[in-house]
Amino acid sequence: MSIEQILFIYFSIINVIAFIMYGIDKALAKAQKYRISEASLLFVAFLGGSAGALCGMFLFHHKTRKPVFLICVPLFLILQTCVMIWFFFYSNIKISILY
Repeated sequence: MSIEQILFIYFSIINVIAFIMYGIDKALAKAQKYRISEASLLFVAFLGGSAGALCGMFLFHHKTRKPVFLICVPLFLILQTCVMIWFFFYSNIKISILY
């Protein structure tokens, strides 16, 4: 399995997790129950789930009035996109794992 395949799988999974976390937190907020911490929601976006987090924010209308989320989540997405573009098109890193 190549590093590109591993990264694709990782980012797919982390974005699905982020999306689900935002949906669960919104449901918990409506039910007035114990919530997922804001730090956890931001951390999963930082770890690569920024696209899923951003989709969750706007689909569930959750955390869209919080400036820290409106700034950090899109910023994480921009930075992660730039790193991935650099990695795939400009880096000379050629790593193969589990060949």
